[in-house]
Amino acid sequence: MTKPVSGAAPSPPTARAASLDQLCVNTVRALAMDAVQRADSGHPGTAMALAPVAYVLWQRHLRYNPANPDWFGRDRFVLSAGHACMLLYAALYLTGYDLSLYDIKHFRQWGSRTPGHSEHGLTPGVEATTGPLGQGVGNAVGMALAEAHLAQLFNRPGHSVVDHHTYFLASDGDLMEGVSHEACSLAGHLRLGRLIGIYDDNRITIDGKTDITFSDDTAKRFESYGWHVERVADGNDLGALDAALAAARRVADRPSLIIVRTHIAFGSPHKQDTPEAHGAPLGEDEVKLTKQRLGWPSLEPFHVPDDALAHWRLARERGARLEAEWSKKYDAYRRVHPELAAELERRLTGRLAEGWDEGLPTFGPPPGDAQATRAASGKVLNVIAPKLPELVGGSADLASSTNVVFKNGGDVSAGTWGARNVHFGVREHGMGVILNGLALHGGVRPVGSTFLIFSDYMRPPIRLAALCDLPVIYVFTHDSIGLGEDGPTHQPIEQLAALRAVPNLVVIRPADATETVEAWRMAILSRSGPVALVLTRQKVPVIDRAKYAPANGVRLGGYVLADARDGKPAIVLLASGSEVDLTLGAYERLVAEGIAARVVSLPSMELFARQPQEYRDAVLPPTVPARLAVEAAAPQPWYRWVGDHGVVMGIERFGASAPYQRIYQEFGLTVENVVRKAKEMLST
Repeated sequence: MTKPVSGAAPSPPTARAASLDQLCVNTVRALAMDAVQRADSGHPGTAMALAPVAYVLWQRHLRYNPANPDWFGRDRFVLSAGHACMLLYAALYLTGYDLSLYDIKHFRQWGSRTPGHSEHGLTPGVEATTGPLGQGVGNAVGMALAEAHLAQLFNRPGHSVVDHHTYFLASDGDLMEGVSHEACSLAGHLRLGRLIGIYDDNRITIDGKTDITFSDDTAKRFESYGWHVERVADGNDLGALDAALAAARRVADRPSLIIVRTHIAFGSPHKQDTPEAHGAPLGEDEVKLTKQRLGWPSLEPFHVPDDALAHWRLARERGARLEAEWSKKYDAYRRVHPELAAELERRLTGRLAEGWDEGLPTFGPPPGDAQATRAASGKVLNVIAPKLPELVGGSADLASSTNVVFKNGGDVSAGTWGARNVHFGVREHGMGVILNGLALHGGVRPVGSTFLIFSDYMRPPIRLAALCDLPVIYVFTHDSIGLGEDGPTHQPIEQLAALRAVPNLVVIRPADATETVEAWRMAILSRSGPVALVLTRQKVPVIDRAKYAPANGVRLGGYVLADARDGKPAIVLLASGSEVDLTLGAYERLVAEGIAARVVSLPSMELFARQPQEYRDAVLPPTVPARLAVEAAAPQPWYRWVGDHGVVMGIERFGASAPYQRIYQEFGLTVENVVRKAKEMLST
């Protein structure tokens, strides 16, 4: 039930201590105002409202060490309301992270470590890249799930080395976005007790007061999810904030949400509680008036009182002590459980186990082994999985279709967090953000799956995974019109092109079972960003590798699968996925007619683009302008590879409901049409 929190702190502070507390809080407000004003861009109001929350959290509750931002035993804090990043930057600078006042002064400038929305990997102490609202909430759920998973696997009686909390700070906008509903519903279902959310109830968005769009009873909604809920009626009441956070930490059997009533741009005579304070500087005159109202000791921009900085910087001593205590506990754990400690350390460093890719399945030539690449993928995964227990994940209610099931891995549920199969439910967007949180936490390698068409529901977290270099693996099945009777609502047309347009995302669409083995090998080896494996529903022939080139060319993104007898083709046929079989069929007919042809399997345009120009020219000779690409999808990505004189046989309309063989025929994607088009190109 919702529990009001008294404003009385356990031990009332002295007048001097209270004055110092207020000075520390107002230091955050002043830095936020000044940084946004100098940049002439940003969101000052939320940081000003939440300054007391940041002060209480960083000074009294959060476990961290500014000298070692990546200390594993730290608590995680995710600012889901990424527009309020000046709140986070101020806290990081003041507590003594490697972030200077110079960085604060260069907020939102080229090359600065204080960008307009906080970015993981750029700024020390930033746990997640946030900005698109709701994403950080889901990231925090993933982090809490990773903590629960590792704690159950590695902790032993008397040795709890995985025991941190995950906090997130969400705005009204975060809780309006549907992704937060998806993620928080699952968090409640899984009873992630070390997850604590703080909801900034300031009731203002860009377009006005929230009552024009938002009348939810947030407390009841989260209670219905299975969360514990606290309320703080006044966001400036440090004692009430302290008590609410302490109460949330005592609740171990479910996540907690603390609803804090705040006032955006607190202290501003003319901008407090107005939408204008959300996304624009207050203005120089208003900044001065606000500082005067707050009793700020200087009107000079970026003034940081010595007393306030010294008090904030006590976090360095506290952090060093906390890490030393944890390290002592971990050393004792390592002595008693050396094998467990070694395995945990291997996982946290991302080092692959020895021999992880030994014994991968082999698939014989057709006709006997014809199978869907999704089926082959499931077989490969379950050969790899026992050797890489850090692989964890599942599907958005489609495990039996995507074949992402860890045999004997158990199902993750409340109390069985150490299992491997995560049932995300029909929550593709939520799955995407939770996968990112798992990856950000470390110690696990997340895998998520759904139909390719529903990758559209996951676009924001896929994009952020690519932006943050997160090694998430996506398995997208039912990759084309080849899924057949489900029709155009489920047949992806533009999705491949859309995914290939995302920087730093590697898309691999294997042609057969043998390429699927190599695709998984590349996905596991990739550590600098996400990988999407795009797989068929329908069976496809297994390419005879005794006759054609070996599948290890997948590592290069594209390779010559079949060539003209003298290695000098008159035309190059390119394809990915199930359409490679069409080009091989066309190749055989062309060769039989004396036409010198080459087939290039191009499962990954991104990997191919990374190869040296010499290799790419060897595969696609510049002297051969006749290039014909075939793919049952939107043709745009192929024009880079076929050139000005090439042709793409793709699909520029939606699909249809029928058996897949009939759809391919009606859309002209047949061996006969590939041969006809190739001859037509050579005759012009």
